[in-house]
Amino acid sequence: IDKDGAFKYSSIVEVGFVILNYDLAQNYPNPFNPSTLITYSIPKSSIVTLKIYNVLGKLITTLVNENQEAGIYKVNFDANGLSNGVYFYKIQAGSYTSVKKMLLLK
Repeated sequence: IDKDGAFKYSSIVEVGFVILNYDLAQNYPNPFNPSTLITYSIPKSSIVTLKIYNVLGKLITTLVNENQEAGIYKVNFDANGLSNGVYFYKIQAGSYTSVKKMLLLK
């Protein structure tokens, strides 16, 4: 805005981003009660599976099992009905695999 009150809008600028790597972030919050958010990114279209396991390696649930486009994804995990303890979440997308640990405290 000028001193005389005149104004002019700038042109629209677009910003893009490119995801270069697969990534599985630490869940947030951790420790959690009763739900937590798991974030991951994939650089290209892939079949993605995201599974939760208990400390004994037993499959608790599958949160994602589908083909997904490149991007950043957030998935909520609700642990109502589960007991306190350590759980693991594992992602598989293309040839990428990663496992992280999370702690449920009630």
